Amino acid sequence: MKKKIIPLLLAGTALVSISACNEQKTTDATPAAPVVDKADAVAVVNGKYISKKTLAELESEVAERAHGQAFPKDKLIEELIQRELLVQEALKKGLDKSPEVVERLETLKKSLLSQAVLQDYLKTNPVTEAEVKAEYDSKVAAEKGTEYKARHILVKTEAEAKKLIEKLDKGAKFDELATKNSIDTSSQGGDLGWFTANQMVAPFSQAVEKLENGKYTKAPVQTQFGWHVILREDSRPQTPPPLESVKEQLTPYLQRKKVQSMIENLRKQAQVEVLVPTTEEKPKAEGAAPAGEPATTEQPAVESAPEPVKPSDAPAEKAAPEAGKPATPDKK
Repeated sequence: MKKKIIPLLLAGTALVSISACNEQKTTDATPAAPVVDKADAVAVVNGKYISKKTLAELESEVAERAHGQAFPKDKLIEELIQRELLVQEALKKGLDKSPEVVERLETLKKSLLSQAVLQDYLKTNPVTEAEVKAEYDSKVAAEKGTEYKARHILVKTEAEAKKLIEKLDKGAKFDELATKNSIDTSSQGGDLGWFTANQMVAPFSQAVEKLENGKYTKAPVQTQFGWHVILREDSRPQTPPPLESVKEQLTPYLQRKKVQSMIENLRKQAQVEVLVPTTEEKPKAEGAAPAGEPATTEQPAVESAPEPVKPSDAPAEKAAPEAGKPATPDKK
């Protein structure tokens, strides 16, 4: 099957802009773009060399956008040639001096510089092994909880569930009743395995928490899936994941915390005056922030850091079942 080359001229606008910026006349305060030698080039367009580094950057960009899929090198080189032709044509027409382009180049320059200073800060202030370990100990290993092992029988009506409880009271085996009567066919004998309370819908988890090991619910439990009879078989202290398994999640989290702290310090040291109103008096809408609490309408400069991974490692809540198909409470 032939690989379909993505529309790179649309996908890689940053490199085009950078190329255009590099072509502009430089001042004494701005270093000139590095000169590309023929030995370090992959192509030459009207005397202008395209560097191997530029090709490598494009390959990386395309691979990221295409989720690792590789594209023929000749296609990528042709893409760079087309870009260079367009840049040269734009310079010939003097478009690099138009107010719109100058403004956009300045915006791009500021964006690149802001990213560069953050990368430089993290390079000189890397997250240490000790910091990762401290975060793990305080947020992951210290998290206390309980895991439960349970079975359930899911039926459509409360009356059916009550009849099953009566049979259990007379000595019927729970797994056999589940196999014969439960509309949840995803588990054998109603077995749900080990789970934490936050992996189940609230009414189900609350019922499990109240039970003793080896006991079943004496009254049916209703959820959006139907009516349940629940047997709590066992429980145990929750075991946190090992440090190595969550290290890759903790490190970016700590990097974002460092960056946020750096920006906050810069803000405190700077003289900043906001010259335009940031809020307007509007009728209070449903869900609006209560009086006295600011409502944020703008995107923050730095993405707020998510909470680090929890020991439960709970999966996301299941989507609603298809019509006519029962859904299990099993792991939200």
